[in-house]
Amino acid sequence: MASPSQAILLLQKQLKDLCKNPVDGFSAGLVDENNLFEWSVTIIGPPDTLYEGGFFNAIMTFPLNYPNSPPTVRFTSDVWHPNVYTDGKVCISILHPPGEDPNGYELASERWTPVHTVESIVLSIISMLSSPNDESPANVEAAKEWRERRDDFKKKVSRCVRKSQEML
Repeated sequence: MASPSQAILLLQKQLKDLCKNPVDGFSAGLVDENNLFEWSVTIIGPPDTLYEGGFFNAIMTFPLNYPNSPPTVRFTSDVWHPNVYTDGKVCISILHPPGEDPNGYELASERWTPVHTVESIVLSIISMLSSPNDESPANVEAAKEWRERRDDFKKKVSRCVRKSQEML
C-alpha cells in the first residue's frame, strides 16, 4: 500500500520531470504550490481533430494512495465529448480502479495500473479527444450526436473551442 509520503515523492518527481522536459500538447502544474495532490492541466486541442485550436483546462486530483489508485480528471472548460460527463469528469479506462471491471466492459489490463504517470494520463486524454469511444459513453447525448448527427456534434465542439480561446 502506497503511503501519502510515497505519493508526495512520486508526484514531486513527475512535476519536476514535466518542468524539465515539457511534453507537446499540454502543460501541467500545481493548483496551489502547497498541495501536490491537485494539479491544473491545460490540454491543447490536438491537430487534425475537431478540438484543434482549443485550450481546455482540467483539474487532476490524486488520491493519498497514488499510484495504487488513479487520479480523477475533470475539465473546468466546456468539453462536448462522448467520454466526458456533463460535469466535466473524464471517463477513460486507465482512470478506472485497478482489477476486473464489475460491468465486464473492460479488461483488467485496460484499467489503472501504478505505472501510469501524469504524462501518460494526459496523453491518453488527448488520444480520447482524437478518437471518441462511443461504445460505453459517459455522455450519452454526445455519443448519439457523434454517431447520428455528426454536424450537430461538430457545431457544439466548435462552440467549446471558441469559448476556450476566449478564456485565454
